[in-house]
This record gives sequence, structure tokens and C-alpha cells, in this order.
Amino acid sequence: MRDRLWCLLTGWGAVGVVYNLTDAFQRPGTVLSPSFIDQMVSFNPAGIWLYLSFFLVIPLGYLTCPVGRLHWLRNAMVITALFSGAVYLLWPTTMLYPTFTPDASLSARMLTQLIHVDSAQNCLPSLHMALTTLAVWAMSSRAHLLRTLCFLLWYLAIGFSILQLRRHLFVDLLSGTALALCVGALLRRAARHAQMTSQGRIP
Repeated sequence: MRDRLWCLLTGWGAVGVVYNLTDAFQRPGTVLSPSFIDQMVSFNPAGIWLYLSFFLVIPLGYLTCPVGRLHWLRNAMVITALFSGAVYLLWPTTMLYPTFTPDASLSARMLTQLIHVDSAQNCLPSLHMALTTLAVWAMSSRAHLLRTLCFLLWYLAIGFSILQLRRHLFVDLLSGTALALCVGALLRRAARHAQMTSQGRIP
């Protein structure tokens, strides 16, 4: 358990450092245009609860994934954050956010708080989506198909909530997912290669 908590702290903590530093030092971002998919999803503050469930799925990934995937998950998150941070600095992006007048509902108040603390830039790629992809990947297993299906539905629900709240555009989600899959796959391939080399199966 100590190793899991340490990986959670260092992996997710590194993401927070990169995200906040790049937001502080980047220049004004290029405004991205919404796609027809973005326009099909109606703005709804009620999506805040699914959006915030991200803060459950990440620690759940570290605390429940197979031990053999723990360091992979930590390393994948750190590398994904570093690559995203480089993009945020070299090509910062933003979007046109909807005019939002909060009402008395708890969802609206929570969204107002999120807007105050979240970056108005750091859009592409979406780290919110990238980290969710890695956490769900770490927890998924062919041996537990029903549980894996539930995680995938949760993943899709979080993605939908991001569009509902207009925190990212669809292209941000696609790029975040693609980045996570590429980094994760490369790390798994490197780990297999290192294992085969240590066993003397590769000269």
C-alpha cells in the first residue's frame, strides 16, 4: 500500500506541477473552434458531478490496478504530463467559453468554483481525458469483463461531462486520449523488451 500511495503522490503530483507551471508561463493561446460534435452537446452545469468523478477514478486506478501495472501507470502519467506541458508552452490553446450566470443550484455553484481555479488555456491535449484513459486502462482486464465495461462507461461519461461543461473541445479529448494510448503502449513495449533482454531472449 505504501508503494501505491507513493506512486499516486509522485505521478499525479507531477501532473499538477506541470499543469500549473505551464499555465503560469505560457503566452496567450490560440482560440480553437468548436466542431459539430461540440455544438451537438448542450451546455449543462449538472455535468460537474461526473466531471469531478475524475478525482475518484485517478486514485482508484493507483489503488486497485494490478501491481505489475503500478509503476507503468505512474511513469505514463508523468511522461504524458511532460509532453502535454511542452505543447502548452510551444502552442498554447484556448476556446470561447460560454457566458455563465450561476443560479442557486449546487451544480452551478460548484461549476463557478471550478472556473475560478481551472486554467482558461491548457486545452489541447486534454490532460483530464489523458489521465482518465491511463487510469481506466490500468484497471481494465479481460478476466473481469463486466468490471472493465463499467470502467469504460465511466470513462465515456467523464468525457461527455467535459463537453457538457465546455471545459474542453472534442479535439482536445481526442488528442488527450491518443497521447495517453501512445505513451502507454510505448512504455509497455519498452518493459517487455527489457524483460526479454534480461532473460537472454534478445542478444
